[in-house]
Amino acid sequence: MDAFLLQILNGLDKGSAYALIALGLTLIFGTLGVVNFAHGALFMIGAFCSVTLQRLLNLSSETIDPTKTDFLGNPLKVKTPYVESWFGPELGGTIIEWSVPLAILFAIPVMLFIGYAMERGLIKHFYKRPHADQILVTFGLAIVLQEIIKAVFGANPIQTPAPDALSGVVEVLPGIVYPAWRVVNFCFSLVVIAGVFAFLQFTTFGMVVRAGMADRETVGLLGIDIDKRFTAMFGLAAAVAGLAGVMYGPINAPNYHMGMDFLVLSFVVVVVGGMGSLPGAVAAGFLLGVLESLASLEVVISAIPGINQIIIYLVAIVILLTRPRGLMGRKGVME
Repeated sequence: MDAFLLQILNGLDKGSAYALIALGLTLIFGTLGVVNFAHGALFMIGAFCSVTLQRLLNLSSETIDPTKTDFLGNPLKVKTPYVESWFGPELGGTIIEWSVPLAILFAIPVMLFIGYAMERGLIKHFYKRPHADQILVTFGLAIVLQEIIKAVFGANPIQTPAPDALSGVVEVLPGIVYPAWRVVNFCFSLVVIAGVFAFLQFTTFGMVVRAGMADRETVGLLGIDIDKRFTAMFGLAAAVAGLAGVMYGPINAPNYHMGMDFLVLSFVVVVVGGMGSLPGAVAAGFLLGVLESLASLEVVISAIPGINQIIIYLVAIVILLTRPRGLMGRKGVME
């Protein structure tokens, strides 16, 4: 039973990443009608935002410390991070240690700008083109972004450790402990998901966007520049994917191909949830994450070897055979 509950927790943790990426994908498709195969690259860039901030905070100056000498008696050069020089050793060290949570604040404007630049510079030219063209150009963009990250940061994974206070374990259920950062990641994902839904549901901007998703032409006839709002939604979708990448960094060290690793799975999640359905994307993300983790139980793998590698695709096949529009798909979308 403990192993079962742990796998449920693993599934919710992994499903939170699936749900955030799929939520961003659905936002883009629901507003702009674009199938964005570069969305996994945005997840990767978010993870490398935390790597970038970590390196910036660790920039150091060399000073000579007369109290420390080498074996010849010469004073040693000591590297002191600028942050510690400016704020003192204690506060500066704390800032460096908490670089991953601070990367959330760093990643939001960066991802908003990248999303805006992608939409204005490339995506807007493919709104009226077939979905096959959209897939090809965004997939090509994903490869370009992947290679840029590889050239700048190298091919090896880069560790972005969680703060010491959140690197231990917590007791989530009586007798069951779980890594603290994974709990934080899950709770953070719920907050982001709730924030996106609240923004769309209760703000004037969100209401206009939802109206534009339902009937773009009518909203345009009312004198509202819906295109600008849809561009903002592309930036928001990029920020959601980037935040997912930041929080997933301590769990899986950022590497240049992590976007591609999540891309196919996130599209499966979107299709299972229903193209254009935001609640469906979130529900399918958590559902498939839990099923994938349960399929990794030793008793399941011993009975059906390799089932954990294909369970998501099997479930997708069954759901699409019984519900061609997905769990919560709307009529007319992609038809």
